[in-house]
Amino acid sequence: MNLLVQAASSDDGSFQGPSINEFFPPTLFTIGDLEFNRIFVVRALATIALILIFWIGTRRMRLIPGRFQSVVEMGLDFVRVNIAEDLLGKKDGRRFLPLLTTIFFMVLFFNITGIIPFLNIAGTSVIAVPLLLAIVAYIAFIYAGVKKSPKNFFKNALFPPGVPWFLYIIVTPIEFVSTFILRPITLTLRLLMNMVVGHLLLVLFFLATEFFFFTAGGWWSLFGVGTFAFGFAFTVFEILVAVLQAYVFALLTAVYIQLAVAEEH
Repeated sequence: MNLLVQAASSDDGSFQGPSINEFFPPTLFTIGDLEFNRIFVVRALATIALILIFWIGTRRMRLIPGRFQSVVEMGLDFVRVNIAEDLLGKKDGRRFLPLLTTIFFMVLFFNITGIIPFLNIAGTSVIAVPLLLAIVAYIAFIYAGVKKSPKNFFKNALFPPGVPWFLYIIVTPIEFVSTFILRPITLTLRLLMNMVVGHLLLVLFFLATEFFFFTAGGWWSLFGVGTFAFGFAFTVFEILVAVLQAYVFALLTAVYIQLAVAEEH
């Protein structure tokens, strides 16, 4: 508690809010030349939790599932039905289901650490993970397109059929940028920025609460009640954001794959 109070107030007793340094924490320990910080530990714990939950939920599958198996199956069915098969159909949906399932649950578990006490930061709030997943999605949709139509994928992507030939000088650069450059960039930034902003707002609300209660005191404590209420409400909202961002990332990956395997390619 004292650490939070010190973080919320500067040496002169004024309020000091969160900064971008939140996402560059100091090194906790090193193994050889590798440095491990708080965010790495958060990612490792999220990965372990994800593996354990699915291992426990699927190791003894029963025809009449128990509660835990039912929850796991519900999550898997959500990705299979509402993302994979809904956009890609049963055949292609089955092909890319492992990828889409991995992306959805990895993003979800890495996002949700942002509201878990003592972790309090999303594993996706530093660019490495969002960028890695965006590159995987990028490779997947190019692979799907080339696999579907090795000769025509890039041609149809850059030179859409039905466009007058003289317009290709304008259309082709636009298609190249939007398809092969902006897709991975927007996938990365959409996830990253949502997690960064969410973390900064949560830290701001709860540091302000600590400041009003323990540093300012007196009537200022009433403001602390307000900032705590906002912090609690935004914590609930962050759960929704964590799920929504996982869904959007997996959904857009499926959309890009679906566009790559469309019949015109």
